[in-house]
Amino acid sequence: MDINASIIDQRLDGIVSANSELLPAGNDPQKKKSAAFVLLSAATALGIPLEEAAEYLTEGGGDAGVDVLYVGDVEDGEFQVTLFQGKYKHKDLSGAAHFPENGVKAATQTIGTLFDPAKVLDMNDRLKPRIEEVRSLIRDGYIPVVKMVLCNNGDRWNDSAQKVIDAAGFSASQVNWVHLNHNDIVRVLQNQKSVDDSLPLRGEAVIEDFNYRRVLIGKVAIQDIADLFNRHGDQLLERNIRRYLGMNRNRVNTAIHDTLVDDNRRKNFYFFNNGITMICRKFRHNALQGRDYQLKLEGIQIINGGQTCKTIQQTLNEPDLLRDFSETYVLLRLYELAEDDKEFVQDITYATNSQNPVDLRDLRANDEQQRRLELGMKDLGFSYRRKRDDTSVKSDELTSSVVAEAVLAVWRRKPFQAKFRRKELFGKLYEEVFDNLNSAQAILAALIFRLVENERKRPEQANPPVFLPYASHYKAMLVGDYLLETEGVALAEVNHRNYQALLDRLNRQFDEFQHRAQDQISEALTALYGERDISLQQLSATFRRGDLMQYLNPAEEAGAAH
Repeated sequence: MDINASIIDQRLDGIVSANSELLPAGNDPQKKKSAAFVLLSAATALGIPLEEAAEYLTEGGGDAGVDVLYVGDVEDGEFQVTLFQGKYKHKDLSGAAHFPENGVKAATQTIGTLFDPAKVLDMNDRLKPRIEEVRSLIRDGYIPVVKMVLCNNGDRWNDSAQKVIDAAGFSASQVNWVHLNHNDIVRVLQNQKSVDDSLPLRGEAVIEDFNYRRVLIGKVAIQDIADLFNRHGDQLLERNIRRYLGMNRNRVNTAIHDTLVDDNRRKNFYFFNNGITMICRKFRHNALQGRDYQLKLEGIQIINGGQTCKTIQQTLNEPDLLRDFSETYVLLRLYELAEDDKEFVQDITYATNSQNPVDLRDLRANDEQQRRLELGMKDLGFSYRRKRDDTSVKSDELTSSVVAEAVLAVWRRKPFQAKFRRKELFGKLYEEVFDNLNSAQAILAALIFRLVENERKRPEQANPPVFLPYASHYKAMLVGDYLLETEGVALAEVNHRNYQALLDRLNRQFDEFQHRAQDQISEALTALYGERDISLQQLSATFRRGDLMQYLNPAEEAGAAH
């Protein structure tokens, strides 16, 4: 019996039972479980909640062999497209079947469609807009980096399927094939275990007690860092399978790599690199020894310098690399922190990673503003999740990420930024989103966005407008305008006292508001393009750039609020 397969199978039963609304309609239990497996795989690989992963489900008739399609933000002229295809074996969990070759063939065809705008899209209504979004970004000059994730509860694809991949001719730098199975998912769950090990220091070190905490500053040979990572891998970094699977877009840091392999520069690596910041529950050393300490470490976690460590490991593990690294060192900052020092750890992490691609939502979680929103929402009957959480979001719960996105779109009137600059919501855009925001305003924005998104996912209209998949943030903004206009209040006047009246009106008149918003968007598109046909690529680009904003004038009363 495959224990890991059984564990995941039982977890899928739980997802089907507790989250049926996230799965395709119908009563077929096997289809439900298969969809749940894809959902769990995507949520795990992307490091997002199940609810968010469900947003990107595309499976069903006409899915072109793609069950999930996720388009990442544009960074440095590139954007990552992550495709998932799942194959779940129901009958026998003990056998280890390979990922099927026909699934691999379908995946290669879909990737080809991404890069060929001349190909006609014969796909379902959930997948087609996402493909067009990718094509639109390509047309605007952005370079896609594709991750094709093949998920099953068996083995990797066989040699015959690999030949299909090779024959497709995709560049390895542009398309990366990833296998994910039940063992990988279970491994993530097991990565919560503490990492204990030893690490030799070279030369003298500074060790002192400072503000009730122990601090060590010294230097470590890069070979010892490579050995540490060879033993523990990404357990030393944040508990994120994205790293384990190579899901991050970051390539090996070429500057670090080039320095390490350069015979003249390698000896000065210590001076060229910012070093590594490591925390632990406890470290011990021989205090009588004046230098070259052997550190005994408990609960190791690297909170800054992960890219340096990974590049060191990959470089030193290169086959046939004949270099002498015995005199190559890197700076180490080591902090011994108590288990109840979590808030301080977040502060350190934020300070040391402020210019690096970390999840700023978690780093901001303990801000005074976030705590204040949590308390205010509790008074209004809502729970506020300040940090990431893998559990399902209930109807009376709101996540900080959804609130931030909704507020920027609805009240700050930046719908295009809200969708396409999500990574900056807790970074560059943080003050713009959260300054002078109270809990009543935050809840109303999130609920407006939730209602609009529900209509997008399951439109009640027989023939919904073609722009509907792209327009949620704009619709939400306009619904917010109409709500303030109808109630006769400015945004600054929205608070606990009038919250219930505004909520009641929203629930009573949402259908009216959202149809009015659709009409206004349609008129704006006509003003922008005239009566000529608009391609899906043009629609995607239009809503991404914010070209419509000049034609979507807020109501006079609502405008006075801004």
